[in-house]
This record gives sequence, structure tokens and C-alpha cells, in this order.
Amino acid sequence: MSQGPLMPKATAVWLVENTSLSFDQIADFCKLHPLEVKGIADGEVAAGIKGLDPITTGQLTREEIEKAQDNPNHRLRLAESRVKLPEQKRVKKGPRYTPVSRRHDRPNAILWLVRNHPELKDAQIMRLVGTTKTTIQQVRERTHWNSASLTPMDPVTLGLCSQIDLDFEVQRAAKDRPQVEPQDQGSTLMPAEITTAEPARDEPFADMSRPKPQEEDIDVNSVFAKLKQLRRSDDEE
Repeated sequence: MSQGPLMPKATAVWLVENTSLSFDQIADFCKLHPLEVKGIADGEVAAGIKGLDPITTGQLTREEIEKAQDNPNHRLRLAESRVKLPEQKRVKKGPRYTPVSRRHDRPNAILWLVRNHPELKDAQIMRLVGTTKTTIQQVRERTHWNSASLTPMDPVTLGLCSQIDLDFEVQRAAKDRPQVEPQDQGSTLMPAEITTAEPARDEPFADMSRPKPQEEDIDVNSVFAKLKQLRRSDDEE
């Protein structure tokens, strides 16, 4: 999509009043709806807007307008600017501005960040709270002139930073932290199913439902033979 002219409605007013271009041609050039251009011609839209001459401002040439008037299918094109603007360099963001009424709360916010998010670096705390590295070091080492009265307070609650910025810095610090491998801690506790199970009891009576062991078949003849031998030995004595 091509870039439209500066002040499109004022340009459309001038083109409607000073040219014989169609509504579609003006609407295409000014990036407006054809009905809106028709409303400008009828005086219903852009009432009180002074027309802007696109030839004077260097956005159109007279030849381009004449070519479009002769050919209704021709689309107007912006004239190339003869002035080349230098490319804007990206300006690095400076330290966060802290209102004067909130500056006395910065040490409390630093103490809160140091205690609750020790993984944050000094540069991250500086971006969040808008403080200096010296102040952060003094709060860490408890050498700040007001250390006795400092109270940890959430910087989001104090209005020093947003919750989105705080979460972003915390996640960024977590990614930079090296992963700690779990160490072998030796034997662990026995599971609860084993420790809470009832101990096995020795039942004095046998379970009658269990199958009985098979008894050996007794030979009657061998039993009587043994009895006869015992009697003979008694008689001989």
C-alpha cells in the first residue's frame, strides 16, 4: 500500500475544487472512501477545512494532474521528494525517571528486590527502580544511611515499575542462571504403603480352607510283620 499525502482531507478539498478528477482518483490518492470524497464535493464532509495545494507542497506535479484528468483510469502518484531526510538513529533509553514524591521509596523497593529476587543483577534493579549501583550496594551491605528504618516494599505497589517489567526481568534472570543438577541424597524414606501396613500375625489354628498335604498310604501287612517281630524278641528275652 502506497503512502498517502500529508493532510489528506485538505488535499482532497483542493483537488475537488480545482481539478476535474473523478471521485475514485481523488479517493485513491488521498486514501479516503469515494463516498467521503463525494461528501466533500456536496459540502457535507470537511466543512470549514481549507484546501491544501499538493503542487505547492511538492506532493504532486501539474503534469501528473493533467495526465489523470485526460485518463480516468490513471492513478495519481506522489512526487518524489527532492529533500532526503537523514535516517533517524535509535536512541538508547536512559535511566527510568522516578517522580520526586517517590524517590524516597527507592531504598525500600531495592531491599524488597534483594530479598525476594536475589537472582536479579544490579543492572536489572537499576532499570526497574531508576537508582544507582552505589545505592544498591549500600542496601545490600546494610551501610545505607537509613538502613535502620528501611522496610521492604514491592516496587509495583509503590508505582516505581510495572508488573510486566518486573516479570520480564525475573524471567530473564532465571534464564541466565545456570541449571543445578539434582544431587544424590542417598536412601530415602520408605513409602507409606509399607510403613502403614499391618504386620503379619502367626495364627495358632490352621486354616481349614487350605488343602491338606497328601498322606502316605499305609501297608497293613508290613505293620503286622513288625508287631510279630517285636513279640518274638520279647519271648526270647
